[in-house]
Amino acid sequence: MASPIAIVIPLGPGELAWRQLLPSLLSSTVAGLTVVHTPDAVPAELPVAGERLRLVVSRQGRAAQMNAGAAATAAPWLWFLHADSRLSADAFACLEQYLAGSPDGIGYFDLRFLADGPGLVRLNEWGARVRSRWLQLPFGDQGFVMHRDTFQALGGFDESLPSAEDHALVWRARRAGVPLRPVGADLWTSARKYRRQGWLGTTVSHLAATLMQARRFARSEVSR
Repeated sequence: MASPIAIVIPLGPGELAWRQLLPSLLSSTVAGLTVVHTPDAVPAELPVAGERLRLVVSRQGRAAQMNAGAAATAAPWLWFLHADSRLSADAFACLEQYLAGSPDGIGYFDLRFLADGPGLVRLNEWGARVRSRWLQLPFGDQGFVMHRDTFQALGGFDESLPSAEDHALVWRARRAGVPLRPVGADLWTSARKYRRQGWLGTTVSHLAATLMQARRFARSEVSR
C-alpha cells in the first residue's frame, strides 16, 4: 500500500480471533501492524515481532490499548481493527482510494456478519448500514481509519469511559465537523453472540444501548 498506515489491533484476555486476521494483514503491503495486549494476556502464539509487526503492552481497556497502539507508531494514517474482523477481497484497494481522497475524515467499512450465527443477522447488517450512512453513527467494529492529525485533534479514545469509546469518538467528530465517510468495502465480524444469546435479545440489547449512548452524547454536545 502506497500510503504509510499503521493497523492497531487491541487484544482482550484469551483473545484468539487474531489467528485468522493477522495472516491476511501480514501478507498484504500495509506499512505496519501493531498488536496491543495487556501484561496479563500475552498472546504466546503471535508471530515473532519484526519490522512489520510490533507488540505493545498496555493497561487493560480497549480505549487505552488503541491509544497506546497509536502512540507506538509514527505512521501518518491509523486503522483500528478488532481482532475478530475479517477483510473483504477489495478491502485494501478501496482503502487505498479512500486514503487518497479523504485526508480530513474518519473512514469506516460496511459491517457484515460471518456465517457462524443466525440468518436474521442480515437484518442487523442492514441496520448498521442505516445507522452509519444515514444517521452518521458508525461503530468501532467497522474499522475506523483516520489521519493521525484527525485522531490527535479529537483527543484519541476516551480512556475514562468503561465502554462506548468508539461512540464517543464519533460524537466528538460530529461536533468538530469531521466528516464520516464509507470506505466502500465490507468488513466481516463474528455473529456467534447472536447464536449464544439469542438474536432478538441481543438485537434489542444493542439497540437500547445505542439509543442510551446517543442520548447521553447528544446531551453533552448540546451542553457545550
